[in-house]
Amino acid sequence: MSVEKLLKRHQSLTHSENLKVVSHVQRQDGDWVRHTVMIEDVDAPFVFKRTKPYQSLQGARVNMTYYRTVETVAGMEFEQMKVVRIKRA
Repeated sequence: MSVEKLLKRHQSLTHSENLKVVSHVQRQDGDWVRHTVMIEDVDAPFVFKRTKPYQSLQGARVNMTYYRTVETVAGMEFEQMKVVRIKRA
């Protein structure tokens, strides 16, 4: 599905291009691999899951489609971005 169709269907999605990745961490989460990506000049982490490890994105430029979500841990709220689509720029 194209980015334009995704954005039309889901109003809460945001698409950003040419973002610089400053950190990319992968860790096992049951049968999935949870990826956490930090973007230059953005304080919130971008997270997504895959069934297999992914090539390191550290230092790369990426295009992402994502939405904002809040996760509560020990009674504290943390903002994070759930990635729907990520590709190298």
